[in-house]
Amino acid sequence: MFALYKKELQSFFYSPFAYVLAALFMFIFSISFVSSISDLGSNTLKFSFPNIFYNNFFYFIFIIPILTMRSFADERKGGTEVLLLTSPLSVTKIVLAKFLSVVTVFLFMMLTTLFFPIYASFSGQVMWSSLICVYIGFFLWGLVCIAAGLLLSSLTGNAIIAAVLGEIVMEGLLFLDTFAGSALVQSYPKFNSVVGWFSMQRRFVYFSQGMFRLEDLIFFLSAAAVVICWNILSIEKRRWSHR
Repeated sequence: MFALYKKELQSFFYSPFAYVLAALFMFIFSISFVSSISDLGSNTLKFSFPNIFYNNFFYFIFIIPILTMRSFADERKGGTEVLLLTSPLSVTKIVLAKFLSVVTVFLFMMLTTLFFPIYASFSGQVMWSSLICVYIGFFLWGLVCIAAGLLLSSLTGNAIIAAVLGEIVMEGLLFLDTFAGSALVQSYPKFNSVVGWFSMQRRFVYFSQGMFRLEDLIFFLSAAAVVICWNILSIEKRRWSHR
């Protein structure tokens, strides 16, 4: 499993792919950072880093399908999927190796943004407890999106289609909160509570406000685990078809 994880990680970092996405991630963050401090009336940098994540979450999260689109789709397109599925590795280890490699790249992208709060701490005040909390929340939401992106990549042999499908799913996840807040859904309290319970954006709000709730942690980890299991079952079914 570690050998496959290392191979997948090298495929990211031995090409410009991971660095371009990390640069794009930092570019979005830097635009938000500059925009925030330009609106301040004093020379002291006092603003909310969690707000940067929350207000630009739409742009941040849409990078993930681009990150995951090649994971399984390129294997099918290049004909190497058969070799992978007939290898001694179990499907569970294959999926986890690819999942952890993308998570590592995603974590690398997040760590690059630490430059901004560290820089701001020299001239202003940074609420590190709140910032760490929002980083954890963003990372947890990223785990779910990565798992979903890998599942979609495994269902097609075209990386572009996998990315487009991923973007649609990400938009659907973000729209769920808007849907829960609509007048139609709110007119049915029980249905509204069910939709609201599945809304990841509502749960991320607590992290962005510096509140770490165990139920939100369990929700994100459970959601990622469920999607990973779906991916394993989907690939396991295809593996048996090659035998």
